[in-house]
Amino acid sequence: MPAIVVEHLSKTYLSYKRPPGLWSAVKSLFKRERHEVQAVRDINFTIEEGELVGFLGPNGAGKTTTLKMLAGIIFPTFGSATVLGYVPWERRPEMQRQIALVMGQKMQLWWDLPPYESYILLKALYEVPDNEFEQRVNELAEMLEIRHVLNTQVRRLSLGERMKCELLAALLHRPRVLFLDEPTIGLDVVSQKRIREFLKEYNRRERTTILLTSHYMQDVQELAQRVLIIHHGQLIFDDTLRALVERYSPTKALRLHFETPVAPERVAPFGRIVRLENHEAVLEVPREQVSRVASEVLQSLPVYDITIEEVDVDEIIRDIFAGKQAELEPLSK
Repeated sequence: MPAIVVEHLSKTYLSYKRPPGLWSAVKSLFKRERHEVQAVRDINFTIEEGELVGFLGPNGAGKTTTLKMLAGIIFPTFGSATVLGYVPWERRPEMQRQIALVMGQKMQLWWDLPPYESYILLKALYEVPDNEFEQRVNELAEMLEIRHVLNTQVRRLSLGERMKCELLAALLHRPRVLFLDEPTIGLDVVSQKRIREFLKEYNRRERTTILLTSHYMQDVQELAQRVLIIHHGQLIFDDTLRALVERYSPTKALRLHFETPVAPERVAPFGRIVRLENHEAVLEVPREQVSRVASEVLQSLPVYDITIEEVDVDEIIRDIFAGKQAELEPLSK
């Protein structure tokens, strides 16, 4: 059975507009202009048990709203979803004991208490047996390298240490599904790397289903086996990162280093010149012609080094979010 099934899920928020001024305030007591915001619009996807899926989208695309619906925090306007066979917004204890939600900008640990004391409370809430509790805390603390901070007030910890303690708290009861909303936001590159390594290893060992949102493409590239992209509340992509690159970038870059300077007219027949200066050139070549062109370049030009490069995933994602890609039709079933 799939861990997560989403069918035609939608969420619309209602807000009210009021022009400035005292008279407008008086009139709004009797009549208000209603404004609808479609945060999520008719999305469909299925996630199997044990998958680690990246969930991408610009700010306001609907990522956090989707995660909150799947975690049972908010109700949808339309559509259905199941998590481990349960309807999440029914908030049944049987489901809540099997999921966890970590939000990088919100904390579940008590600010003035050491993490370990918060874990004792969570142990009681999730009914974790005494013998399993100590073993679980020690095992996760060792993996996250935070044994030395478990008895230090949360307020005295660094941001990276707090995020690791939050992860331990979320995983204390061995959830089968883990929702991560920007878990590395604001962290330095070392802390980001360590959290990515932990999540990768934890997913491999425990086979926990993980749905991860992040604005750091490095998180997604290193962790996600599959990528969902949501834009303006609609799901527009559901496949691997490799498929994303192939779909939205039909070309590759050939970076050439010459033994002697080469005139532009000698380079131009092999592809579109992106840059040509001194002893270096960068050519844009159709993906299916790369092998042939590279062979011809080596035979025709004084090349001492050649590199074939994919277009940077960050650049592709930026173009999609900015509307520069032609294929942005929402996925449907």
